[in-house]
Amino acid sequence: MTAAPETTLSRTPLYDCHVAAAAKLVPFAGWEMPVQYAGVKEEHLAVRSEAGVFDVSHMGEIETSGPDATAFLQRLVSNDVEQVPVGGAQYALLLRRDGGILDDLFSYRLEPSRWLTVTNAANHAKDLAWFQRQAEEFDGDVTVTDRADDFAMLAVQGPLAREIVGAISGGPLPVRFAVAERRVSGSDALICGTGYTGEDGVELLLAPADAPRVWDELVRRGATPAGLVARDTLRLEVCFHLYGNDLSEERGPIEAGLGWACKEDTGFIGADAVRAVREAGPAQRLVAFTLESGIARQGNPIEGGGEVTSGTMSPSLGVGIGMGYVSADRAAEGTTLEIDVRGRTRTATVRAKPLYRRPDRTETHG
Repeated sequence: MTAAPETTLSRTPLYDCHVAAAAKLVPFAGWEMPVQYAGVKEEHLAVRSEAGVFDVSHMGEIETSGPDATAFLQRLVSNDVEQVPVGGAQYALLLRRDGGILDDLFSYRLEPSRWLTVTNAANHAKDLAWFQRQAEEFDGDVTVTDRADDFAMLAVQGPLAREIVGAISGGPLPVRFAVAERRVSGSDALICGTGYTGEDGVELLLAPADAPRVWDELVRRGATPAGLVARDTLRLEVCFHLYGNDLSEERGPIEAGLGWACKEDTGFIGADAVRAVREAGPAQRLVAFTLESGIARQGNPIEGGGEVTSGTMSPSLGVGIGMGYVSADRAAEGTTLEIDVRGRTRTATVRAKPLYRRPDRTETHG
């Protein structure tokens, strides 16, 4: 019997930094990525109290340019991109015609007719092909370019993140949901006022060759290296969606609680399907919950036909938390849920989103 060939994993430009920091490296979306360094709880709480730095260079980038680039994106993604100023950023969904979610994206308007869209790592090839196919059918002047190999991406998050990055930046940092070109520790960078932790901070898009030196400088100035597991526990505490868990092609934006990012009047692909669900009401809704004991995981059944999509132990709250789809009549805050965790019933309670909120912070999406 012939053994199946091993799949070669991609490595980010920061691979040697991770090895030097004794990171635990595992396969993730085709990449060899750090899941933790000193420990998940320590990394998580460092981001909540001070600052952490994440290697997210596995994410993809697509540039859309040309006189009709904005009109093209208006057709392609669910939000109203025409309202985004130059130097602005916007969250949106990429949908099938039946409303199924292909990906969730951030797009940055670099010039009046030039955009950079960040894709999820596992979806980049699929998203790029969708962009290119729709561009061929679009009646306008637009060019779609794969930029994934041109950038490394670092996320610096936490109450001290802006102070740390600002100390090595050649100019003021962009505010939330904005982007600016700056020099960072002597390197050209796009600094984006976005993130995935519920904390303030920025994401840095750099030339791959410059990323290790900038990483080392950020760590030297106090940013704690943080891995993918801490990134997951942080985002789940504030109920940010993870594609492949909480979002998929089999689900639509309304049941996922992302109707706010869908502006059907713009006529985006899938708008009619989204409108129909919004008007009729979804059969299921994505809820957040806490457990009385134990931890629920993706795929655990919820009594009444639901399913857990994400689950973990919350380092900030000290309890098991998660999100899952339940019937719409069981989605109200305070509803008791029974979850089958490997044959054992665990009791959970539907909670308001986000599950964790800083006392001095009300805005959470990023």
